[in-house]
Amino acid sequence: MTTTIIGFPRIGEHRELKFLTEKYFRHEIDEEKLQAGAKALRQKHWQQLHTAGIDYLPSNDFSFYDQTLDTAFLLNIIPEEVSQLELSDLDKYFALARGYQGPAGDIKALPMKKWFNTNYHYLAPKFEKQTTIKVRGAKIFQEFQEAQALGIDTRPVLIGPFTLLSLGEFSDDLQAQDFVPALIRAYQEIFTKLKTLGADWLQLDEPALVKDLTPADLALFCALYEPLLAQKAGLKLLLQTYFGDIRDAYETVIDLPFDGIGLDFVEGLQTLELVKTGFPADKILFAGIVNGKNIWRNNYQKSLAILQQLPVEDLVLSTSCSLLHVPYTTANENFEPAILEHFAFATEKLQELVDLSEILSGNNSQLLTQNQALFAKKRIQENTALATKIANLTEADFTRTPVFAKRESLQAQALNLPLLPTTTIGSFPQTREVKQARAQYKRQEITETAYDAFIANQINDWLAWQTEIGLDVLVHGEFERNDMVEYFGQNLAGYLFSQNGWVQSYGTRGVKPPIIWGDIQREQAITVKWSAYAQSQTDKIVKGMLTGPVTILNWSFPREDLSLKETALQLALAIQDEVLDLEAQGIRIIQIDEAALREKLPLRKSDWYSEYLDWAIPAFRLVHSQVQPTTQIHTHMCYSQFTDIIQAIDDMDADVISFEASRSNLEILDELKAQHFQTQVGPGVYDIHSPRVPSVAEITNTIEEILAKVPANKLWINPDCGLKTRGVPETKASLTNLTMAAKEIRTKLSAPVTSRR
Repeated sequence: MTTTIIGFPRIGEHRELKFLTEKYFRHEIDEEKLQAGAKALRQKHWQQLHTAGIDYLPSNDFSFYDQTLDTAFLLNIIPEEVSQLELSDLDKYFALARGYQGPAGDIKALPMKKWFNTNYHYLAPKFEKQTTIKVRGAKIFQEFQEAQALGIDTRPVLIGPFTLLSLGEFSDDLQAQDFVPALIRAYQEIFTKLKTLGADWLQLDEPALVKDLTPADLALFCALYEPLLAQKAGLKLLLQTYFGDIRDAYETVIDLPFDGIGLDFVEGLQTLELVKTGFPADKILFAGIVNGKNIWRNNYQKSLAILQQLPVEDLVLSTSCSLLHVPYTTANENFEPAILEHFAFATEKLQELVDLSEILSGNNSQLLTQNQALFAKKRIQENTALATKIANLTEADFTRTPVFAKRESLQAQALNLPLLPTTTIGSFPQTREVKQARAQYKRQEITETAYDAFIANQINDWLAWQTEIGLDVLVHGEFERNDMVEYFGQNLAGYLFSQNGWVQSYGTRGVKPPIIWGDIQREQAITVKWSAYAQSQTDKIVKGMLTGPVTILNWSFPREDLSLKETALQLALAIQDEVLDLEAQGIRIIQIDEAALREKLPLRKSDWYSEYLDWAIPAFRLVHSQVQPTTQIHTHMCYSQFTDIIQAIDDMDADVISFEASRSNLEILDELKAQHFQTQVGPGVYDIHSPRVPSVAEITNTIEEILAKVPANKLWINPDCGLKTRGVPETKASLTNLTMAAKEIRTKLSAPVTSRR
């Protein structure tokens, strides 16, 4: 029995890649030093996998920013405006990822979207009339040779052409089919070059196969792969899928001459039954049996029960997806042994694969006995009172009164905001000074009094600045918070927190998802202190800022012994307590962020409501259902495709919804109009994930585009996300331009001080 993995965390054990790349962005190191550091990191990871006993190692799973962008760059799928920049290839690459504003030009970043049902983000390739697909990059070949030089044979990894086209954006009435011949030629050239370099296998990732597929989709898949498989240049091709089962494509896939097929036995609800219908003897099954998206130990008995049913002659044990989605290792954690023994991060999952291989080979039955003993232990004590409270919830608990139209009128009178009110999404830059003060307080190097004085000064300074530039609804800036999920989890019973459990979200941005260990309850107020303080310092409205239950759940590592629905309702009751306390303290606008609502939406549309939305939307409604009609409830969503769940979003019954729109070309607005969306909206008017500063004219043009589709009395003006990752100068410059643009548009509408009543 042999083992492999789909991919390994590239950020490094101590986030080395993040710090190295950010030094390059700050011009503290040159490209040569950046590349040398990245090479050392790759070599460390290959050697670690080899030492752990993994039989088949991947290469080219490393990326400076995103593997989809890597593939586009390899194939010359580069917008013309970027290809013409007088920059190095690496800086063109980063311009596509982050945007660019400098002597060479002014470039917006590519659209950034959620990677299937994860919290990872990819850059959407842009296909234009000028796009000439050809092999222009060398990364995949160089990294294969790097491993070769270490005496390690690897299996290069590349996003397959079907998924690449599925994720792409097409301009000028172009279609995916227009690029099929050129893609076939380019991939065949890659096959030939890899074989020449000594490669035996190539892994082509095709996660798009786990989604709902039409006959046209399958025809496109065959149009790509039939000629590719006819000319493999002597390479063995592994078709790798993950995040679900390939029920729509299974028969098509097994009939094609792939040498290996990678299937997900964790999230693939029908994978086992599909394989039991038959699997070709001339193919190797790469069985994704170890969960690549959660941090709990693998239950060997359950995994073996699946593996032993597989009617296959040649089996390789693998992860369900890339280990990119879990932290690096538990070795750097300080949990008590009785807790730590239940967790497996990326490094520990390598050992789980080796253990399962040993057990299946009959070499070490003691490994199974030890694992069974772990799962026989009682891990937590159930909170029966909380379970009873949830069981007794009725429809009235999920329904806010009066209806939206009546609330909208009452809120307009109570809040008296101008037309096109301006605000931000919540956070302001987490400067080195802010992070240092928080760390000193955590290490007890400064007193609580001193820390509170520091936070109060930060809030006061930013309140004064927001007032100075003319923002209409202010925020306190969230300087006391480390992360929008972790901060709440630290104040809820039932959560655990790792010291170094970082996971890549996009580029150099990492998150440290908390772990849901037991039943969840709020034990004390979480945000009331600083929200109430901020409101006491100004006559302007200050928003209360909360994270919603679905986002807290989706950005945590959830329990595997309790349903997601039950966990979401536990969280909703906890956040409901916080909402009511904020309202009691005079907070008149409360934003409950559901940035990750789309994240866990099933990839198959037929499962959207029954498996997710039927409990996710009510969980949000439960949070705000008891507030007064004049209290305005906002929510925020970012970096997902929302157009196909507009009705569900409206059903959340919020009063205002802000969402990312700047990187998706305001596509959502047409759907809002078509669906007669009733909620007030704040489409982001500029991209905060890029360091470039939008001009007043640029923001003005964006607002005018929005007003062509959204009534002025329904529109809010805001950035597309929180600002904690940005620098102070660019934040202030951008928001100053935003308020100037809003004032300019109000003047054009002949309503500089028109009320929303």
